Amino acid sequence: MAAPGEDLHHVATGPAKAVVDRHQKEEELVLYGSWFCPFVQRVWILLELKQVPYQYVEVNPFQKPASLLAINPRGLVPALMHKSKPLYDSAIICEFLEEAFPSPALLPKDAYDRAYARLWIDYVSSRIIPALHRYLQFLPVTDVEGLEEKRREFLDTLKEFTKAMRPAKEGGFFLGGGEVGLVDVIAAPWIQRLWVLDEYKGPFSIPEEDGEGGVWERWRAWVKSLEGVEPLWETESEREPTRGLYKK
Repeated sequence: MAAPGEDLHHVATGPAKAVVDRHQKEEELVLYGSWFCPFVQRVWILLELKQVPYQYVEVNPFQKPASLLAINPRGLVPALMHKSKPLYDSAIICEFLEEAFPSPALLPKDAYDRAYARLWIDYVSSRIIPALHRYLQFLPVTDVEGLEEKRREFLDTLKEFTKAMRPAKEGGFFLGGGEVGLVDVIAAPWIQRLWVLDEYKGPFSIPEEDGEGGVWERWRAWVKSLEGVEPLWETESEREPTRGLYKK
């Protein structure tokens, strides 16, 4: 019997491989990650945006190597070592990086705006991602009514998230400005993977009209802004090895 994760593609491909290759030199900050993991990609994007020197170490979390367990006893990625001090949990690591490396700032200066951003960072993790996983994992796909229920549930979480976006005055990012923020980084890896729903759950698309004051128009402006965030696409691997993960 093959070891857990033995059939997994072991290295990043496409643009992500080039980023990995640039970050093999030993540094005091080390990111332990898996090329396919959107939680890892949150941290990876942030490191690239902030241009923090770091070493990238690819690990197979299904096999939970000792090097990973030494940082996170649960054996999950991402895991971070900074000056020989361990950290784990993607949202916590992102908050740490924002404080330890404050330029460029991805959280606003205003205290209320920072709290507002954190509120919706939590919403992404506690509402959007679980709804996406319930939709993606729903079986059998021949249960059209059940599948549609999960699709609507997921769309409802996206709609609430979009309603919370500030008006796109200077740009389309979540807080309405022209610079990417931490809410955008936290959510972006899952938005980048929505193509998976098309392939495994039938046609999936964001509604054209909503009758609620242009909610989906605002969504599209946000997604358009994400397309300009270079580290989001530079840390993406090719789709073919990614497909292998979702076929399981």
